[in-house]
Amino acid sequence: MFQGISIQLPPPNSITEILINLFLGMVLSFALSWHFVHYGKTLTNRRTLAWILPFIALTTVLVISIVKSSLTLSLGLVGALSIVRFRTPIKEPEELAYLFMAIAIGIGLGANQRFLTVVATILILGLMAIRSAATRKSSNSMFFLNIELPAQKDDNTIFAKIDEIITGSGIKADVRRMDARNDMLMTTYYIDCRNNKELVGLIDELKKQLPESNISFVRQDNLIGL
Repeated sequence: MFQGISIQLPPPNSITEILINLFLGMVLSFALSWHFVHYGKTLTNRRTLAWILPFIALTTVLVISIVKSSLTLSLGLVGALSIVRFRTPIKEPEELAYLFMAIAIGIGLGANQRFLTVVATILILGLMAIRSAATRKSSNSMFFLNIELPAQKDDNTIFAKIDEIITGSGIKADVRRMDARNDMLMTTYYIDCRNNKELVGLIDELKKQLPESNISFVRQDNLIGL
């Protein structure tokens, strides 16, 4: 029934080809790691994941080089991968993107598509670097402003004073939360600063007019406590 069907598999790579692919994989994966450390925006420790990327890329080169010439090994690989599970969840989409990039480098080189893999990697990383640089240059600094004050006789007056200080600074702000407890007043604003000078000016004005307050600015990538 299947006598007329034949499956043509590519010949196995020579040792020289595998070594060349591994060398290119090492160069490209280290470039990917450097790119992730310098242009990534994830909250986790980027250097920890960055040093794993070369291992992923080089391992993928080796695996693809071995199984591409054997249908049995290819099916075995599918079965093996079906039981693999990540015990540490991927928390940031950007981490997943770089992991896929490392795997793509390994697959491309393992399939002997060297020129296409090198050119595609350079173009993708170049575009990502340009986009990241443009975003950092043009985007404002976003913060959550948290202010804590001892309880006052007239809570509405102190909240109005805080609004007046922030509005007078020229910074865009949006109230996100207000809490009035027996001994403490707390308010949270989402603010948009155009530059660090505006932020420093707002800090100085708040500390000047509300000397008894505790102020903190929470940003996506760091925390400034005052």
